[in-house]
Amino acid sequence: MTRWAMLGLAVALAGCNAREPARDNAAAENKSILAEDDGLANNSAAEAPKSILRPEVVPDAPEKPDLKPLDVVVPFGGSGLKLDDAGRKLLDEMLGNATLAAGGPITIGGHSDTRGNDRDNLVSSRKRAEAVRDYLLSKGVSTERMTVIAFGETRALVPNAKADGSDDPEARAKNRRVEVQVALPAAAETPTAPADNGSAEASAVDPKTQQ
Repeated sequence: MTRWAMLGLAVALAGCNAREPARDNAAAENKSILAEDDGLANNSAAEAPKSILRPEVVPDAPEKPDLKPLDVVVPFGGSGLKLDDAGRKLLDEMLGNATLAAGGPITIGGHSDTRGNDRDNLVSSRKRAEAVRDYLLSKGVSTERMTVIAFGETRALVPNAKADGSDDPEARAKNRRVEVQVALPAAAETPTAPADNGSAEASAVDPKTQQ
């Protein structure tokens, strides 16, 4: 083998030996990158937040308020036909009640004392009821829910006169009032048991048998 041939063989062997460490280094670097990726994935899975609530634990539903019909008496004894501050305060308290918010029908009955003639007292009682209705309307209560009734002097809360027949101004003042009744909505009413037709039929008397 000539000198030049031997020199070429030595260079080729040196190149092969040089490439082997580079290939090994590249493989080692790839393994290191993969290991880092696996480590990040494992750490992410380990650090993922977990719910402190068990799946079978369900929060309790909020309790529904116990609704009851409302009956509010708004006095007009000192104000005549106008709604005063005391009356507005009573209505504001009623507006904050859950029964009124439930959406049931509202009956507004106006009353008067016995002074004057029946016709005038009937008109006065209606004006008082309308004053209450208008205030509720201004607070957002739907007009479809409200029914105004004028009773005049027919349903006195207390006797208008004293026992000896003399006039009683304080009693008459109590009778000048408006009664507001808020009923429960139809869905909230307790269903009544159906009538026993058999019992009704048994208790009925045939008019032909009566003489």
